[in-house]
Amino acid sequence: MLAERFIDIIGADFFTGVPDSALRGLCDCLCDRFGTDGRHHLIGANEGNCAAAAAGYHLATGKVPAVYMQNSGEGNIINPAASLLNREVYGIPVLFVIGWRGEPGVHDEPQHIFQGRKTLELLDTMEIPYTVISRETTEEELRSFIEEAQSLFSEGRQAALVVRSGALEYGRKIKYTNGFTLTREEAIRHIIAVTGDDPVAATTGKAGRELYEIREALGQDHSRDFLTVGSMGHCSSIALGIALNTASKVWCIDGDGAAIMHMGAMSVIGAQSPGNLVHIVINNEAHESVGGMPTSAGHTDLAAVAKACGYINTCCVQSAEALDDALLTARNSSVLTFIEVRTAIGARADLGRPKTTPEENKRAFMGAL
Repeated sequence: MLAERFIDIIGADFFTGVPDSALRGLCDCLCDRFGTDGRHHLIGANEGNCAAAAAGYHLATGKVPAVYMQNSGEGNIINPAASLLNREVYGIPVLFVIGWRGEPGVHDEPQHIFQGRKTLELLDTMEIPYTVISRETTEEELRSFIEEAQSLFSEGRQAALVVRSGALEYGRKIKYTNGFTLTREEAIRHIIAVTGDDPVAATTGKAGRELYEIREALGQDHSRDFLTVGSMGHCSSIALGIALNTASKVWCIDGDGAAIMHMGAMSVIGAQSPGNLVHIVINNEAHESVGGMPTSAGHTDLAAVAKACGYINTCCVQSAEALDDALLTARNSSVLTFIEVRTAIGARADLGRPKTTPEENKRAFMGAL
């Protein structure tokens, strides 16, 4: 189904969500049609944030908003769906559009398998009626479900469209760019040049994949690297837990979308102020792993946020030379450090994936610690 027809049939005047690769056609079409000004299309920090913004939209307009997400984001909407939107509380109608990663019988990455199995079950548990959208779904079938959902919305209930990968198409693939030249992979090369045998925690997405491939190319051991899969936004908290329980310097390679998704972690890290933690956020202002749609990081001074949260040394760099200076300072210091690295959007077309399982990664990392 064409993404533009999908949007027209839904009929919503306001879309908010966190971008997803299974919904790439929808996300590109929304960015093309509405931009990201927030009036008709808002890319949120996390899915719960989007559900709350959707509630505010309904309160102000009386209309039904649409909230899109990857199925991994169901966990983030459970609280607002159960305690805010639910008809036994405020009864706020919302249409959820959920990209289905890890669908049973469809090959996917490890972090999606269990969540994929539980996607429909979670909707059943939350008493949210749904239908599955596939390549074979007709416009008439979608329109029929939306018409049926209107009665749910009138009762203050929610409904969901669970979208299989490839079900939505958009004729123009948008290329997202920014004004920076340093690549993320180059930045990671510079980072591991100073980490030595210290433990490194890398965020979910392309940062972890690039770290793995750089180690492979250099013939280096992977056992000091914890490659976070899933759990977007929690890498810095994982690194905090490690740092509080080891004497080693701990390096966290984070991303802007992930850091923003659960930014409260920075306040907790700053309050604990472990002197052996170096928190590096590679900021390309994009959700690159799912297509490159923008994050709000282009409008956020992350280094200033870190400073306000209690990080002792903070800086923002844009060049390899400035990054090297910041890394050397961090290497030789014994205070909590934050480094924001502004990078370009983009990755190698042949970027691979780790050859080890998450369980194997965990055992090797714990053994090295």
